[in-house]
This record gives sequence, structure tokens and C-alpha cells, in this order.
Amino acid sequence: MRLPAQQQQPPGSEAELRPSADHGEHSYRGSGRLAGKAAVITGGDSGIGKAVAIAYAREGADVLLSYLGEEEQDARDTARWVEQAGRTAVLVPGDLSDPAVCREVVARAVDSFGRIDVLVSNAAYQMSHDSLEEISDEEWDHTLATNLSAMFHLCKAAVPHMRPGSAVIGSSSVNSDMPPPALLPYNVTKAGIANMVGSLAQLLADRGIRANSVAPGPIWTPLIPSTMPPEQVEDFGGDQAPLGRAGQPAEVAPVYVLLASDEAAYVSGARVPVTGGQPIL
Repeated sequence: MRLPAQQQQPPGSEAELRPSADHGEHSYRGSGRLAGKAAVITGGDSGIGKAVAIAYAREGADVLLSYLGEEEQDARDTARWVEQAGRTAVLVPGDLSDPAVCREVVARAVDSFGRIDVLVSNAAYQMSHDSLEEISDEEWDHTLATNLSAMFHLCKAAVPHMRPGSAVIGSSSVNSDMPPPALLPYNVTKAGIANMVGSLAQLLADRGIRANSVAPGPIWTPLIPSTMPPEQVEDFGGDQAPLGRAGQPAEVAPVYVLLASDEAAYVSGARVPVTGGQPIL
């Protein structure tokens, strides 16, 4: 399906996305797979994070949503769906490129839930550039701080509050394996997340904590029209995925559910592709 050409200002808004993304609002059916668990989801206001929050709540988990302050409207809509599922939603705005904000997110989760059973490090920044010279030092540093360093700081703060059976899940990308040239800083962070998860799975095994990552392909979220030129938005997903279209956040969320659940008790150190048919190594 060809998408309409469009552009937004970063970080993007669900309300302005055309067509609207599907987060499973009217389709996801839970079966108690995360009953009684407490989850932290960064970037939980929109896109994949929103779909994961809805799925987790319908599976029985309480959820803390971390998001940028300018995304308050989207975050409140996500919280509404969580609460409609009968679960608690805790909203924590802040910029995760600041390590102190990462620690505050974890502290709020512990204050609210008493523990953390699932940490989903999903928040990300990207911007498209056609040349190396266009990438400023500030953008490079900000991208690495938001996408990669934040996961380190979140894990370091959260792990002492996680019990055996808990799970860390990072959002990697097909770009970690097939890096398009225009997204250089983003690609580096997504490869780093996959690598970090491999180390964490070994470092945390003796504590009974699992670590995995999900590697989505082209998924329709506000990140796309807010970071790519309109002509690329129009073609988004069509040429990249063998299935010939962009995926929806609702099509990614079930993998995050599996990795957070006790059904994945022997799955650690994995990178699970959700790419519409594009193989990754």
C-alpha cells in the first residue's frame, strides 16, 4: 500500500499520522500471559511502544510509560487504553538522553509497583541525511545518548529491582544488519543494542534475568514522517519488505509479549526479526 506523502516536526504525533497506525486498540486479545507483572516501556506514547503497552495491559501487566514532554497528548491516549484494560498506567515525561532522567524513570516504577518485571528500552531518535557532513556533532551525540546510552543507564538502575524470571527487551532494527546510508547514527545505535543484549544475557543469567531484542523492519509510526522527506514516506515499506508494505505496530507487539512472558523462559540473548520477510543475520 502506497502511503500519502507527508511531513511532521520531530518527534511526531499520532494525531497527525495519515493513515492512523494500528496499535491493536480494537484487535489485541489478552490471555493473562503477563498477569501481575510490572513493566517499564520507554517511548510508550506512540508507535511500537504504544502497541506494546496496550498488549501488556491486556495480558495483565501494570505499565509505566516514559516519553518526551511534548508527546503528552499521545501518552495520555496510551494510558487511557491501559486503564480501560483494568491496569495501572504511570506517566513519566522526560528526555532519556539525560542519565538522571533514566534513573528517575526506574525510581518512579519502583515507587509505584515495588519492583520491575519487564524493562522495554524502546525510545529512539533518528534523522535522515544524504551526506556525512550533514550530521552535526550534537546530533550524533544526542542519537547515541537517546537510543543506546539510555538503555545502559536504565538497565543499570533497574536490574537491582528485578527478580528471577524478569526480562529486559531492547528495540533493535533490521538496520542493525542492513544499514541504509542515510541513517548512519541510528544504525550504529541499533547494532549496539543487539550487541548489548548479547552481553546482558550472559551477565544477568546467574540472576535469572533474561535479555533479548526485537528487530523490526519498516513499521508505520510518527517517527517516519517526522524524520524522513515526504517522497521517502510515500515509498516507505514498499521496497524494503518482501511483503511489499510497511508493518503496523500491532504486528510487532506480540513478539514483545512473548519475550516478556514465562513462556520464553529459555529465550535469552536472541534478536527476533519482525521485518516483513527481510532476513537478518
